[in-house]
Amino acid sequence: MALHFSVEEFEARQREACRRMAAEQLDGLLIFRQESMYYLTGYDTSGYSMFQAMYLGADGSLALMTRTADQRQSRITSVIRDIRIWIDKAGANPAEQVRDMLESYGCRGKRLGVEYHAYGLTAQRGRMVDAALAGFCTLVDGSDVIRVQRLVKSPAELAYMRRAGELADGAFAIVCQRTVKGANVGAIYGAMIDSIMAGDGDPSASRWPMGAGSEAMMVRYHTGHGTVGANDQVQFEFAASYRHYHVAAMNVILTGKPDPKHLDMFKACAEALDACLDTLRPGRTVGQVFDAHTNTFKRLGYGEHCLAACGYTMGATYPPTWMDWPMIYAGNPDVLAKDMVFFVHMILLDSTTGLAMSLGETAIVTDGPCERISHMSRQPVING
Repeated sequence: MALHFSVEEFEARQREACRRMAAEQLDGLLIFRQESMYYLTGYDTSGYSMFQAMYLGADGSLALMTRTADQRQSRITSVIRDIRIWIDKAGANPAEQVRDMLESYGCRGKRLGVEYHAYGLTAQRGRMVDAALAGFCTLVDGSDVIRVQRLVKSPAELAYMRRAGELADGAFAIVCQRTVKGANVGAIYGAMIDSIMAGDGDPSASRWPMGAGSEAMMVRYHTGHGTVGANDQVQFEFAASYRHYHVAAMNVILTGKPDPKHLDMFKACAEALDACLDTLRPGRTVGQVFDAHTNTFKRLGYGEHCLAACGYTMGATYPPTWMDWPMIYAGNPDVLAKDMVFFVHMILLDSTTGLAMSLGETAIVTDGPCERISHMSRQPVING
């Protein structure tokens, strides 16, 4: 088996998931998030773009319904033993075969949680599952059972995240070296990816937002990257992934003679980031981290130029995004705990001047000051 964690760690995760199900009076959980499948069993595939479902019973029983294309992959990469196949054909309804699988585990009349918040469970597929299980069992939203469990990382997971942080720092060194006048932004992107893959990393779960000039104002990926100008701002938000565990970083590289406003914006981002990282401690809430972000920017005169969220938790994720919950936004009551991991980003976008600035790092919550695992300089990067 191609397992990235010990069998004992998978068994402990499954036992904890069963305990959480019992606390919510669930007899079992129907799992559709690939992240949950990977976390609980090691099952590693991109096949979640098609229909597949995993069942974990409160008694520890475990079964997977997938396609022929994943029949071997699921055996090679996971600890799952009961692997069932639905066949692609006209009129196929795999949800009915999921019902048959649940029947074999005595789920008729039971109360099951469903991971409705899953990119692999489209609205169409969700309706198909609901219809197939109507009258068979009681379904409730169980989207948070495994998601919440995944927030606190094990020592093995943290080791993977630290390695991803090393890969992210290596990619940023390439950014600093190659972001110069006349450079092709896409070529910089390619060199960063090459560095991560050469370090035994993975393609990240999101496409990287990046762009020069006015495109630095867009903090989402877009096609067409252009070249770096003589006096320019180049936005980079990227993540390195190792065994699917992601560590992100963010910065704006300046070229030529920087606008003094740019330098002041960078100073504000650095102060706000340090305030947020200092707040990232056990017992505090995610909302308090956001307050540190907003209060700093308001005090420094940038309250109108910052965003309504400044980060999110990180871990093992699959496309389309490395973003995970909880998000760092106003009033979020989720309580921070040791060994949670967050990407915290400071973003200023001034539509009047057209200037952009950002600074972001990933950090592990510890008993004391957080542990930064991606590292951005607190001085602006300016290339002549």
